[in-house]
Amino acid sequence: MRSARCGCRKSIDFYISYFTEGPVGHTFLSFIFDDAPPLTISIETRPEVGECFAPVASLFKQFELIYVVGSERDLVGVRTNHRGEPTYLYRLNSSADDARRLLLVYLERINQLADHPEFYNMLTNSCTINIIRYANAAGRQGRFDIRHLLNGLIDSYLYHSSRVNTDLPFDELRRRSLINQAAQAADGAPDFPERIRASLPPR
Repeated sequence: MRSARCGCRKSIDFYISYFTEGPVGHTFLSFIFDDAPPLTISIETRPEVGECFAPVASLFKQFELIYVVGSERDLVGVRTNHRGEPTYLYRLNSSADDARRLLLVYLERINQLADHPEFYNMLTNSCTINIIRYANAAGRQGRFDIRHLLNGLIDSYLYHSSRVNTDLPFDELRRRSLINQAAQAADGAPDFPERIRASLPPR
């Protein structure tokens, strides 16, 4: 991915999925465009055949770091429809300029990783830690929060730092942000992105 045409960006959406619900999950972003389907980027490990992710092992250079870039129907659908992972979608309060800067940081980082591979580390080089790191590089203002590590709680951080819609109580926002049922009903549909957002509150 040596070059990319950054067309008309609109906003950023934030996903959290859980192998099991609790204080640790997987986070990833979708970049929303005016003139194209959302582009989803997920920062993950690359287990070898027969290898399963283990949090402690990730501290000792056991898993390569990869960036998976694709459509929401693929990257979200594999979690909601095939693995059955509870998956939540939050619309971030980001401007088009915010989205553009962050996407460019991501693309630059992907190019760097192609030349200089790295290992995943749950504490220093994980999905959420990198999202925060890149947001900082793109202009985010804010301090470190323990929920950046305990990323299954990151939606609470987003809410209480006003990075998502706070018109609803947090519990109600979280309930409406669970998209599994909508994603399963939209499986294979060309309007998958629109259908999984149908019950979400406005940005």
